[in-house]
Amino acid sequence: MNLANRITVVRMLLIPLFLVLLLHVDAPNGPLWALAVYLAASCTDKLDGWVARKWNLVTTFGKFLDPLADKLLVLSALVCLTWMHLCSPYVCILILTRELVVTSFRIVAMGSGLELAADGWGKAKTFVQNVAIYLVLLGIVWKDAAKPGELLLWLAALLTVYSGYRYLAKNWNCIGDNW
Repeated sequence: MNLANRITVVRMLLIPLFLVLLLHVDAPNGPLWALAVYLAASCTDKLDGWVARKWNLVTTFGKFLDPLADKLLVLSALVCLTWMHLCSPYVCILILTRELVVTSFRIVAMGSGLELAADGWGKAKTFVQNVAIYLVLLGIVWKDAAKPGELLLWLAALLTVYSGYRYLAKNWNCIGDNW
């Protein structure tokens, strides 16, 4: 396993630590540590991609695992925040549905030998999702950040749905006879 894929695996391994810290809010500074772990995990997304391109370490495994790790991190956070009543269930379901549909679509395309990369809208929605989650997590520690985080989650949901629509519309012909 190359360095880029190891970084992606580390991101996935940080998810259970993030969840334990987040869900045990009675632990000393648990939410603050959860925020720190989430920040670290989400920053590895840029790092593994940069490492893969810089040292020509792009692999099929990495192309599959990297977006999966991103989805697992974001969706884990959203499900927990929804359970904690810090995220609207509508936001969580919209984002969860889009991510599952687009990921499934990508898997079908990969089965046909096609690689469907994220576009600018997909990258923007990931950025807004992460910033919204950062702010909601920060709001657990510092209440003034809670409201902007909640509003940004709604913007993230709208961007997520729109980017999913654009992604499917642009690539619908790629699944061909698999439909």
